[in-house]
Amino acid sequence: MRTKLKGKKLVYMINFVAGLAIFFFGYDQGMMGGVNTSPDYVRTMGLGYSEYQGKSEGWVATVTNSERQGGIVAIYYFGTLIGCIIAGVLGDRIGRIKTMIHGCAWVIFGAALQCSAQNLAWMLCARVINGIGTGYLNAVVPVWSAEVASHKSRGAFIAMEFTLNIFGVVVAYWLEFALGFVGDGDTQVRWRFPIAFQLVPLAMFMIAIYWMPESPRWLVKVGRIEEARHILEHLRSEDTDPELHSAEEELASIVDVVQLEKKHSKMNNYWNMLFSIGDGDLHISRRINLAVWLQILQEWCGIAAITVYAPTIFAQAGYDARKTQWLSGLNNITYCISTLLAVVTIDRFGRRMGLYWGCVGQGISLILAGAFARLLKDNPENAAGYGGATTFFVFLYTFVFGATWLTIPWVYPTEIFPLEVRAKGNAFGVMGWSVGNGWLMMLTPVMLSSLGENALHIFGAVNFLCIPVVYALYPETANRTLEEMDMLFASKSMWTWEEERHFAKLKAQVASGKTTMAQAVETGGDSTDHMEDDVEVKT
Repeated sequence: MRTKLKGKKLVYMINFVAGLAIFFFGYDQGMMGGVNTSPDYVRTMGLGYSEYQGKSEGWVATVTNSERQGGIVAIYYFGTLIGCIIAGVLGDRIGRIKTMIHGCAWVIFGAALQCSAQNLAWMLCARVINGIGTGYLNAVVPVWSAEVASHKSRGAFIAMEFTLNIFGVVVAYWLEFALGFVGDGDTQVRWRFPIAFQLVPLAMFMIAIYWMPESPRWLVKVGRIEEARHILEHLRSEDTDPELHSAEEELASIVDVVQLEKKHSKMNNYWNMLFSIGDGDLHISRRINLAVWLQILQEWCGIAAITVYAPTIFAQAGYDARKTQWLSGLNNITYCISTLLAVVTIDRFGRRMGLYWGCVGQGISLILAGAFARLLKDNPENAAGYGGATTFFVFLYTFVFGATWLTIPWVYPTEIFPLEVRAKGNAFGVMGWSVGNGWLMMLTPVMLSSLGENALHIFGAVNFLCIPVVYALYPETANRTLEEMDMLFASKSMWTWEEERHFAKLKAQVASGKTTMAQAVETGGDSTDHMEDDVEVKT
């Protein structure tokens, strides 16, 4: 470890450095919104044409090939899918730090190709390469963050990074808004500069990561115990909470669980993980399904529809092009601010509660936004009233999503997998995000063009359908150590109430001093039939 920082200063520095990578991720996603509407870009990529519409609106691009435009955006997620698969293997093999540096190299190469693209084929190749690098970082940065944080602050640690993620979206939007006043229809800087700007946070991250400590859990996994002890002592040097383990206690529990997981070495590849081959009572396949489907459900909760449809709603409400741009920008700022609520609530109230109230708030917002959008369409003479109501529920949806479903599906996969395959496990979560995002990016415009505001009702209904799914299948992970997750998923039953009962039984055995975590999983995970009925369980 090259830094001399200790305690909270070291934790905050790690959080900030990880946040640079997540800031890049948000900026990279938000950037394409403005690039896609740049007149010179639209002509260069053969997407349509541009024309001058007066001083109030300037040069405006008209896209005539929306399928090609959507393909340029969607192919990026094919790259993230490839990148997360590679990073999952490398992250567990060569470590978190080296894998993140590899990812940065891919992104820098892809960004350079994007900002110099001269035609469609060039841009498509560059988008895939850039996506591969992003997939690396998405798969490994949250894992690194989770493994250095304490179990009392792990969720807030990653949630804070996603504040920077949405701040990246905000910076991308307003940078491109300002560039919209620069030059004329032939100005290339309006799209080449925003693409090149993503290199700034990446360069800062690549330099800073050199000074950051490796994950102590990965170091234990590869047998570098003394290095892990040294880093844990630095990380926990200022902890005074009696509920937190000392560095030595934490190290002992990590070593204990690593010994258990190494007995199931056959699970250490994607195929065996997917079908729980050789994992004993660890039930890796169950965890994979939870990670993948939570990310897919995140997309089906309607964020893609709001992102695509919000400008149309603002325009129908009677706002001109410039006011629509301002409203979209303010909505992004609301989005960023809302993530701060997740920082405060994600550990205090837990993952499940956040998902519950997120579903309720998002579902109501989408259904009412769709209803008022319909009234707006049928009664254009009342555009001010109905348009204002629709706009309010768009903002409300964005706020609730930022406070709940934005962060939790990214936190959950970093927590639930065994150390032996944690990077690969989180890679499955990124696969779910890539598939869900790419799918919805292609499908949402079609749904909106065919169904209009009724598409919002479909997404609203999905939110309410998610509530029983979360209740039945997603056990609570907040305020539990990463090492306790093997006990949480040791039950043969996939239902949360059975998992919680079994976890309570095993934890009571460990607390009594009769057994270690590893022994409890091995000996207590073979049956769920004879539980103590008097064990108090929090579900």
